[in-house]
Amino acid sequence: MTRPAPRTAGGRTRRRKGEELMVPRAEFRSYYGQPVIKAPSWAARDIAGYFFLGGLAGAGSVLAAGAQLTGRTTLATSLKVSSLAAVSLSAAALINDLGRPARFTHMLRVLKPTSPMSVGSWLLGGYGPMAGAAALCAVTGRLPRAGAAATAAAAALGPAVATYTAVLAADTAVPAWHGAHRELPYLFAASATAAAAGMALVVAPPRESAPARCAAVLAAVADATATRAAERRLGMVAETYREGRAGRLLRCAEVLLGGGAATAALAGNRSRTAAIAAGLALLAGSACTRFGVFAAGLASARDPAYTVLPQRAAMGLPPAE
Repeated sequence: MTRPAPRTAGGRTRRRKGEELMVPRAEFRSYYGQPVIKAPSWAARDIAGYFFLGGLAGAGSVLAAGAQLTGRTTLATSLKVSSLAAVSLSAAALINDLGRPARFTHMLRVLKPTSPMSVGSWLLGGYGPMAGAAALCAVTGRLPRAGAAATAAAAALGPAVATYTAVLAADTAVPAWHGAHRELPYLFAASATAAAAGMALVVAPPRESAPARCAAVLAAVADATATRAAERRLGMVAETYREGRAGRLLRCAEVLLGGGAATAALAGNRSRTAAIAAGLALLAGSACTRFGVFAAGLASARDPAYTVLPQRAAMGLPPAE
């Protein structure tokens, strides 16, 4: 029997030249094969939909404010209405996942700055009425000053509404979310911008959609860049972004966002049909990004290897004792 091989500073076995291992390499197994952490009980339709619709609403309010300032009245009005509809559906999805409407109002009793859920509830509580007032004034044509103030307030809260869900997800112990806590807000911001730009291309005439076309190109590039950066940081956990349902959704997102942005840039100003097709592709791509990230998180939480092995590697320990 050979002498035990020496270990490196990182705890890995260093084999001498010509030496053979006497036992097979150890593989990690969790306690009774159970997951190390409890996977979130969130329903994909509700919570991933809540992520997507909140991003569409928040980014849409920002584009609406810019459209109003530049005299693009049709685009501004359409985006205000779509943002109101999106935030209403987003709140409905959240309440449906909570089970009872009272659970949402209970979260407004106390503001806890250290809790992303508490801050997010207050953001929705403040943003929703502003988005509603802005849309109502734009549609009716009444109280223009109040409508302008509501539009500005909704635009100020919009970026936080679009991205706080990334902080909410990253604040959990789910490896695919927590490990990408630096990149996830940028990814959600890019996805939200793509959705809002897509909505603008669908609802506005081409003569008013030049800012949306520019935003679509920037969002598609930023989405791909943030996804790649997150995968590099995650290491082996990045497999959850490339495989299974999450991998399929994120690959679809890349194709849809890239195709939508290219169509918008090349033909969106000449053809109404091309603009609508580009807008629908951007909306679908944004939804695929949110649902793909959600699926990756669930996959990483259910597989104990993605929870324990990265921690042991960070400490310089071998996969198993």
